Amino acid sequence: MTLTLTPLSGIPLIQSGDNLTDVILQACGFENLELANGDILVLAQKIVSKSEGRLVNLTTVIPSPEAETLAAATEKDPRLVALILRESKRVLRSRSGLIIAEHKLGFVCANAGIDHSNVSGEWGDHADWVLLLPENPDQSASNLRTALETKTGKKLGVMIIDSHGRAWRNGTVGVCIGLAGIPGLVDLRGEKDLFDYEMRVTEVGAADELAAAASLVMGQVAEGTPVVHVRGFPYELRESSLGELIRPKEKDLFR
Repeated sequence: MTLTLTPLSGIPLIQSGDNLTDVILQACGFENLELANGDILVLAQKIVSKSEGRLVNLTTVIPSPEAETLAAATEKDPRLVALILRESKRVLRSRSGLIIAEHKLGFVCANAGIDHSNVSGEWGDHADWVLLLPENPDQSASNLRTALETKTGKKLGVMIIDSHGRAWRNGTVGVCIGLAGIPGLVDLRGEKDLFDYEMRVTEVGAADELAAAASLVMGQVAEGTPVVHVRGFPYELRESSLGELIRPKEKDLFR
């Protein structure tokens, strides 16, 4: 098996309303890369959020009393905390400088995925602008997949990724937050290993594995390569959703 990940160069700074389908196809042209059946496009969350107008200027946010209280406890900007609360189902843990929340999309992450880095708006102080996650990353991925398949005539997969920390290990890794046309989980139960032992519990988080690989290629700071082309994904493409990757609360031993 050969898995090839190619960062697409020539991606411009994305603005609200930009057509990501055209941007991606143009970038493929720069790389002399022709899309083929089974290829996958992995996008950084930031360019999806920016194209969908998910930028917010903190000067427009009025914190609630709850936000003010949590901001004082965590030493965070009350306006940012107000957005975290707005984007979350609940706050699970907090300490100085950090809020761990269950996002409305179902996963647990720091600060509800709201980001300051590589973000600027059209007016005011750049430091006042933050970026929210897409409202529905699965739908965003599906819309992009449909548009790409329509224009290319190929069967493709699309995934949107973000960087998340982990409870028991240091460092952030790329994880899938939205997908279309690729499996989230691959169920290996019933398969046999080299010694003829039948797998009983093994399910592979294939989308997250690919997200981590793509994130490594994209970089995390100022590389400017927010789209990665993938060829050779070892699992069959199929319909899926982020729900496959979210552990139900009743099976979560840590909440």
